[in-house]
Amino acid sequence: MTLITALGAGFGKVGVDKDDKDAFDIAKLRYHRIIIMTDADVDGSHIRTLLLTFFYRQMPELVERGHIYIAQPPLYKAKQGKQEHYLKDDHELKGHLLKVALNGAELTPGVNAPPLAAQTFENVAREYLLAEAVVERLARLIDPSALYAMLGGVRVELGTEAAATRSAQALQDAIADPELRVEARYDAAAETRRLTIVRTHHGTPHVTALDGDFLASGDGAQIQAAADVLQDLIQPGAVIKRGDKQQAVKSFKEALDWLLAEARSSIAIQRYKGLGEMNPAQLWETTMDPGARRLLRVRIEDAVASEEIFSTLMGEQVEPRRAFIESNALGVRNLDV
Repeated sequence: MTLITALGAGFGKVGVDKDDKDAFDIAKLRYHRIIIMTDADVDGSHIRTLLLTFFYRQMPELVERGHIYIAQPPLYKAKQGKQEHYLKDDHELKGHLLKVALNGAELTPGVNAPPLAAQTFENVAREYLLAEAVVERLARLIDPSALYAMLGGVRVELGTEAAATRSAQALQDAIADPELRVEARYDAAAETRRLTIVRTHHGTPHVTALDGDFLASGDGAQIQAAADVLQDLIQPGAVIKRGDKQQAVKSFKEALDWLLAEARSSIAIQRYKGLGEMNPAQLWETTMDPGARRLLRVRIEDAVASEEIFSTLMGEQVEPRRAFIESNALGVRNLDV
């Protein structure tokens, strides 16, 4: 009730009875901007979702009129020498590390090949990091070794039985892990082919799959786009250099991992588990200063779809929520990671 009292506009649907003092009345709202400020980690995301659900259910007019905002506190602080950079999430951290790593870096893709131009190297690296973010996010749904094999150039095709069988063998050969088995299977009921990936660890099998829905999704397209860029890029004798250090590499992943590790060794990185870990000055300059803060304004673009999503994700029925997550996890195209 403290939150409701602070806003001053009541709660629930707009009352028909004007004498109902608890009915929501937008005219009584005390603040034009209501900013949800939670920690930048997963727990903070959960709390933010609960608050958004409350506003959507009990004070929908606040959302409809654009009064609700989401603060964007940093998850990391990276310090190099006297320079400090606040970074919103893991994606910004990797981007910052890449920027530092590329300073003075040079990739020679093969014995007789010239070094990549600086801008070309940066473009390829960023494309790869986007695809790698997809792999990391899907690790629980699809065995990451299969996704990395696709990123490394294995093309998966499921159009025919022969194509699916070839793809399964190609993945198996590329992964070369005795604990993993890839099989081409046909689902007669759904009339679809998929590659089933079985990883056995301590005698316990864990089964994931690659299917046509994934290959046609934004995630599948992102991995394929990066694979096309990396196709035949790294040849025998490839070398990555940074400053006076260098390392022979056999893949672009190996080159980039080495480069990012070199950059990380020169940077002090602090992860904020909560806003309470910041001192008042840091909290002001990163999250609260109107001249520097970043806010996301909450909007409702499709009222019917929003109602269905809130009912599914925040309702008491478990099965619809599970089905929603499983069916939408592979279809994300624009994801801030």
